[in-house]
Amino acid sequence: MLKITRSSLLYKSRVEYADYCINHIEGCSHGCRFPCYAMMMKKRCGVIKNYNDWIKPKIVSNALELLDREIPKLKNKIKVVHLCFTSDPFMYNQPEVSSLTLKIIEKLNKAGIRCTVLTKGVYPKELADVSKYSVNNEYAITLVSLDSNFKNTFEPGAAPYKQRIESLKHLHDKGLRTWISMEPYPTPNLVGQNLLKILNEIKFVDKIIFGKLNYNVRVSEFLDNKDFYDRCANIVVNFCNQNKIGYHIKYGTAREDNKKTEKILKKISVSDKLEIYNLTQTSLNV
Repeated sequence: MLKITRSSLLYKSRVEYADYCINHIEGCSHGCRFPCYAMMMKKRCGVIKNYNDWIKPKIVSNALELLDREIPKLKNKIKVVHLCFTSDPFMYNQPEVSSLTLKIIEKLNKAGIRCTVLTKGVYPKELADVSKYSVNNEYAITLVSLDSNFKNTFEPGAAPYKQRIESLKHLHDKGLRTWISMEPYPTPNLVGQNLLKILNEIKFVDKIIFGKLNYNVRVSEFLDNKDFYDRCANIVVNFCNQNKIGYHIKYGTAREDNKKTEKILKKISVSDKLEIYNLTQTSLNV
């Protein structure tokens, strides 16, 4: 795997469930074609040139050394560290990434820092070893469908849905806290599916986060998309209440947020809109 070095690793986050974050990989071989917001931002900043650049991940080779330097300075300030916002900590079929991630989580936990983790890969079973990893960690998978054709089109390099769910269920069964990121949830013109069927597959989790697909041209072509996401949000809320599962509906998904979200989306640059369109068309022709 390609390697890079960095001068720092831990950085402050603006997300409510983690005040600090680590991104110890640049790029992602999952190659999601929704398109990936992280990829769009890296391209805008000149870090990568294009999609093919993005799907060749580079590992931060000095990540552990940086943590040894940064943890003593920051551990009294940190409540939670999230892995990761701009890549995937358990990237499917990338053992070097998974190995480094396990070492990072262990190092943070030994310093008394708990972690939240989100992946479209498969969780290693050793994370259930509470002698090495904190029982206070939280583990999540992204899951927006059960349709393998949809996965192969829009998440071509990610783990199959069944494997993701099984690995998360294993951690749940070992007494660890688990959750689902059901975002970005696709409209029916991208895939026809039963939301309740998906929810029933992951009803063992402690929390579900649900959000709409914002950056895909085909969503705006689906004329009923605002009503659709409002209905979906209500289904998630009712399901979670009935099954005593925590939930969070992402801003802009329910009807009352739609107008404010539209104002935000209008600020997307013309070049980014073209990138979104090209990725969407490529996905549909794969």
